[in-house]
Amino acid sequence: MAEHPHAALVRKGYEAFFRGDMDTLRGMIAGDATHHVPGDHPLSGDFKGVDSIIEMYERLGAETNGTMRADLIGIAVDGRGHAVGMTRFTAERNGKRLDDTGCIVFRIVGDKVTDLDECVEDIEKSNEFWS
Repeated sequence: MAEHPHAALVRKGYEAFFRGDMDTLRGMIAGDATHHVPGDHPLSGDFKGVDSIIEMYERLGAETNGTMRADLIGIAVDGRGHAVGMTRFTAERNGKRLDDTGCIVFRIVGDKVTDLDECVEDIEKSNEFWS
């Protein structure tokens, strides 16, 4: 059985993210998309527009000196334009280590991601790591 197109799109996005392939990600994200990052730290908030989203992704890599990993655990779809990518997120930064699980709820219209709503298992741990 073939993978659902929305699951395939999310998987392609995670693979591009792992490779640091921002051009592929740029082509997958709608120009007016928003990525919502939870928490109360310098990298939280709403990143509006594909340029802002890509800049935030690049900053994640820079802040963690390339140690950040979001290992895909699984993808769930609803067949109505939503997909959830579940991950184990690890990174090192300023002598601290983060190991947490989370997900991103993707809103997909056509073949573009229009909204990314991120959730983390331990928001306090995330806030402490990124602050």
